[in-house]
Parts: sequence; structure tokens; C-alpha cells
Amino acid sequence: MQAGTTAPSNLAPVNVAGRPRVGVVGAGPSGLAAAKNLLSAGIGNLVVWDRNDEVGGQWIYRPGESASSVFETTHIISSRTQSEFEDFPMPASYPDYPGHAQIKEYFQRYARHFGIDRVLRLRTGVRTARPRAGGGWTVELEDGAVEQLDALVVASGHHTVPRWPSYPGRFEGELLHSHAYKSAAPFAGKRVLVIGGGNSACDIAVETSRVSARTEISMRRGYWFIPKFILGAPPDVVNDRLMRKLPRFIREPAVQLTLRLIQGRNSDYGLPEPDHGVLESHPTVNSELLYFIRHGRIHPRPDIERFEGKRVRFAGGASEEFDVVIAATGFLPAFPFLDPAEVGDYTGREVPLYLKIFHPRFEDLFFVGLLQSQGSLWPLADWQGRLVARAVLGAWKRPPDIDAAIRRELDHPDHAYTDTPRHSLEVDFHAYRSRLVKEVEGGRAY
Repeated sequence: MQAGTTAPSNLAPVNVAGRPRVGVVGAGPSGLAAAKNLLSAGIGNLVVWDRNDEVGGQWIYRPGESASSVFETTHIISSRTQSEFEDFPMPASYPDYPGHAQIKEYFQRYARHFGIDRVLRLRTGVRTARPRAGGGWTVELEDGAVEQLDALVVASGHHTVPRWPSYPGRFEGELLHSHAYKSAAPFAGKRVLVIGGGNSACDIAVETSRVSARTEISMRRGYWFIPKFILGAPPDVVNDRLMRKLPRFIREPAVQLTLRLIQGRNSDYGLPEPDHGVLESHPTVNSELLYFIRHGRIHPRPDIERFEGKRVRFAGGASEEFDVVIAATGFLPAFPFLDPAEVGDYTGREVPLYLKIFHPRFEDLFFVGLLQSQGSLWPLADWQGRLVARAVLGAWKRPPDIDAAIRRELDHPDHAYTDTPRHSLEVDFHAYRSRLVKEVEGGRAY
């Protein structure tokens, strides 16, 4: 459902007089943050479902294809100090960019520390979640069990349903999405084409180029490539320092000038120039892509025009044969257990939820982690969880006209990002966090 609908609210208030029964879908970082805050608020009648056999969500690496998109060499792209939960620091022994095993361990310690493990139901997927006519939700689990809830928190992530590109023709070699990529080993000696310019695309191109016969990367538009260290520190740490001293209109050109001085122009590497400011898109943090291009291990290509068997024809007329095409083209924010006809479709250019959390119709339905940020998502999910807990307890009230509030948010985002599906969930970390804090602490953002 789009913002602006006149459909009536579906429910009576959440059961506050008794003990509201709340279900959380997902035991990744967002689900854990939501559960921690609900438990801290005294909402003990809580259950957290996850189809995995351990907590960690996307950070549970499996060598075979799984629900996780993490591959063998994955590290976080935001730094340790900017990624950790504010009330649960990562160990000081962790490096600036911890790997997936360390991050999974961190989330598992978080679950034990806050007692979330006591309300977990692992190896339990949610098949359907349907709103009840008088309020609340009926949840059918994949094992056939049925649960009745007063409130439902959706925190199952948005990196499991691949977004596939569409080109004329058919590729007759091996075609896979980055979601299925786990290591470079299967691509040894093969001719590989990677589609995309985001973090996964660049990481995969670098990894496969170490073993492939040839690796090429196709980008339809220009990106800013940010090294993992600037002035000896991770770039998000540098940005955090700069924003305390410089307004954005000075900071953005200063960052762009620094990147030009360090790396030169994209065209020096055969890559398209970005048509937007460095802070107007989700960052691609990678120190190796440009290095590997200049060492002849990765070969840039423009956008794809069409597939012709194993031959790929590019814009401009050039073509090449490949054994493998890997589409690192992102994901659809879809929730298979929810009926889009009932709760809305979130796969388009707009996400019609107030603060990316609150549904315009269902006052007992909450989304946590349905966003993307230039900083880490996890601290923001924690603040979202605090606000959800207050809403469940009746300590926070929705805007009087939530449809109008949602429309204002969509029309006036914290910062303008490039108009691509990649940015449908994008928020400015610091501005969005400030709005959440204001709401949690009793201020009004509308």
C-alpha cells in the first residue's frame, strides 16, 4: 500500500493491560536489537524466530548457497568503532574491519549478554503472517505451528531476494547472482564478467581476478571509490571528525578533492565519471579495485547492450566471450511471509513507512532494519528498536496524520541521493539517528 491511502486502521490498541505477545522475525543484527529493547522495556512475552541454527543473520557464512550473502573473504565496510552497538562495544582486539566470523561471534555474545537467547526459536521459519480483523497477527510457522500475536516486528533483512538485471538476449554460460557467490575457487581459469559497481561487485571482481583467466567489470554509471584508509584512519571515522567541524557544503567538495589527489579521476582507469557528489550515493569502499585495474588484472567495460550466447555485447559495439557472468546488482526488499496486497510492496522507489518503521494502516506492525546508511545500520536498528518498544507499551504516539507524515518524509529526505533502486532505503546516518533519538526521548519530529 502506498502512503496516502484512505484505508481504515485495522485494530484496537496493542494489549498493554496484560502482557502483550510480540513476535520478532529474524535473529540477525536488526532482530537482536529489536528483541533486546523489547526485553529491556519489560516485554517478556516475546519470541524471536529464525530459520538458521544460530544467530547472526547475513553474517552466518556457509560455503554452499544459503540465505546469507556473505562470502569467504567478507569483512565489514564500515569500521569497527562506527559499526558497533552503542551499548555493546566490539572487542578492542578486533581489527578496524572485522571479518564475518568475528562479526557473527559479536552478535552471538550480544544475544547471550542481553538474554535474547532465552526467547529464541531457531530452525523455525515464518511461512505467513496475516493481520487479524480485530487487531494482532496470526503467524503460521514452517513447521505447521500457529501463533497469535499482539504485535509483529519484521527484522528479517533485505539482502535475500536478488535483484536481477534485464538485458536482451540470453547468456548461455554460467549466470549467477552475487548472493550465490561464496569464493573465487570455482572461477579459476575462467573468463569472468562482473556486473555492478557497488561493494559486492568490486570485492568479487578483485577476488576472482586473482585466479581467473580474465576478469572484467561492467558499470552502467560512475561511482566514487573510497579507500579503506584516509589519513591513516577508516573514512567513516574521518567523516565523523570532519562533520563536527565542517558543514556539508564544505565537507563534500573537500572529500572529493582528497579522492582526486589520492586516486586521480575515474577516467584514468577506464571507468565512467560519477555524475553525483560523493555523499549522494551509498559508498563503495574498496582499496584494491583501482590497483587491480592498473595492474591489468581487472578490465573495465561499459554497460551491457545484449547477450548473444556466451558473447556479451557492450554499449559502443565491443564484445567479448565469457564463461561466467556474476550479477552484483543488489536485492529487493521483499518479505515472502507478508502479503503485499495487505501490507504493501516495498520493492519500488519509495518505502511508505513513517521513520522507515511504522505502517500507515497497521499500528501493531513494525519494521526494524529496513534501511541503508552511509554509516553502519546496526546502531540505527538499535534506536529503531527503542522506539518500537515504546510504541508497543503505548508510551509513544503516532503522528495524527501518519499518511501526510510519510509523504513529507518521502518528499523531503534528510539528504538527496541519486534516484536509483539502490537508494530506495538510503538514509543519512547522523540526521536519521538524531530524528530517532528525538522521538525516543519524547520530542516530536512532525
